[in-house]
Amino acid sequence: MQQKTNFPFPLIPLWLVWLLAVFFATYGLGSYAILDNNEGLYAEIPREMLRSGDWRHWIIPHLNGLAYMEKPPLLYWLTAISFSLFGESEWSARLVPALASLSCVAMLLRFSTRLRRMQAGRLAAAMFVSGLGVTAMSRTLMFDMLLTALLTAAFMSGYVFCTTRQKTALYWSFSMLALALLAKGFVALVLFCAVLGGYLLTQATSPKDFICRLTMWLDWRGISLFLFIAAPWHIVATLTEPLFAWFYFINEHVLRFLGKREPHDYYAGAWWYYLPRMLVYLFPWSFFLPVLLFTRSRRPINASLQWFMACAWILPVLFFSVSSAKANYYLVAVMPLATLQLAMALEDRGLSERVGLALPGLLLAALFGIVALMLGRSEQGWLASLQIGAQAASSFVRTYLLALTGLSVVTAMLAWKSVRVGIFAYLLIPLATLPMFLNILQASDEWTSARPLAQLLQASFSGREVVLYEIFENKSSLPFYLKAPVKVVGSRSSDLFWGNKLHENQIVLSDSAFETALQHQRVGLVVMNQDVSDFETKNYYKNFKQNRKIGNITLFLN
Repeated sequence: MQQKTNFPFPLIPLWLVWLLAVFFATYGLGSYAILDNNEGLYAEIPREMLRSGDWRHWIIPHLNGLAYMEKPPLLYWLTAISFSLFGESEWSARLVPALASLSCVAMLLRFSTRLRRMQAGRLAAAMFVSGLGVTAMSRTLMFDMLLTALLTAAFMSGYVFCTTRQKTALYWSFSMLALALLAKGFVALVLFCAVLGGYLLTQATSPKDFICRLTMWLDWRGISLFLFIAAPWHIVATLTEPLFAWFYFINEHVLRFLGKREPHDYYAGAWWYYLPRMLVYLFPWSFFLPVLLFTRSRRPINASLQWFMACAWILPVLFFSVSSAKANYYLVAVMPLATLQLAMALEDRGLSERVGLALPGLLLAALFGIVALMLGRSEQGWLASLQIGAQAASSFVRTYLLALTGLSVVTAMLAWKSVRVGIFAYLLIPLATLPMFLNILQASDEWTSARPLAQLLQASFSGREVVLYEIFENKSSLPFYLKAPVKVVGSRSSDLFWGNKLHENQIVLSDSAFETALQHQRVGLVVMNQDVSDFETKNYYKNFKQNRKIGNITLFLN
């Protein structure tokens, strides 16, 4: 039964929550090209799985024709299924993260209803799916949104088991944890143990009580279920590729955490790296955080629940902060329960004070206005070279930001004056912001994706061998659009590093082998603009007579 409150807090209809969720997760899902670097890698691997006709490629994934053992296969399997059902396209490549995001919405709604906090749950679902970071990750083919959904399910089921002792919840928790492990590796197991262990520690009354609570998890059926789901792939992969065990367990997990993984292709930031990024991920809802500092809760606090939610986002952020390998997209894993705790805090405080509801909108208006002013005074870099419709992209963005400034003021007034709308007025900001980002992505195809290059190669140079100069990742979507692996000369690619070492191959070419091939092959060599000066020092440079610039690359023809 829904708890009653003696202060105004609007209840968003369930159908509207789902309408918003579907919009933020799927609107324009296929309207822009597969992005280079990470998304290009993870779209090509399932494409090669389907085309290979070799069951071993479903065990040891292959990227650009070479073994790629950095991540477990669940995302690849699900994306391959999507490709087989709907064809190889941008939207079908992104279907898995979009559905994972929607499943998080469903879990927030169900979990909050179980807790008798339906109002806060609907607000949390809307905040989660419309937050800037989650919206971006819901429409990008990467592991993290799938990990988020499975880990959130494991956390929530684990909490239910801890508070009710229901064995069904325990088995669900073990099952979801096993799938999370197959989604992104042993980081799922580490985070789960940290969160549930930390939560149990806060609830224990003594060391003996803590041990007692821990031993409840030593259920042979639950552990057997976990192993039944998680173990087979690891065993078969080890038998299929002898180097797998060392590479996957040691190099990819232990050495990555310690900052000693080979190759060192990840960023190591300061300990506070994630603090400002949390605010960006929650945008625009992070602007309500100052309100919490000046208001008090109007209802009794469920301390056990608050400890659980705090552990579910604070401990993972601490783990990521301590780790030597840092990436902003890791944060999406903490967003479901972080937004739920924020939504409950806002509901507990009522936000009936008009100033508290209007202040975030005024702060947003100031932010958008300042950014628009700064954009008008700067050179805008690559943005100045883009066109959106008949308008320069920099002019389009500046105009859009000024419009968002006005919209933020309107939002503040609406939240201040209408009790029935209240905090939900702030959904207007992400609703208006998403189309701007999609327009920028569509306009920047030549800079962010290899799709325009692939279209040119297929239309005008279909008889030529396509070769990348040294760095594969910068144009990683090229094999996806050409529907075939591409060769790399003088590779400095981190993602092809171990695949090239494992077995003899015809994908990675030495300078001498490439120079020999030029004598009898027509080649289209793709060189990043920043690498052209280095390319001009090569002996084989003299074999190329023509070139054409496309965005951030130059295509050389012999």
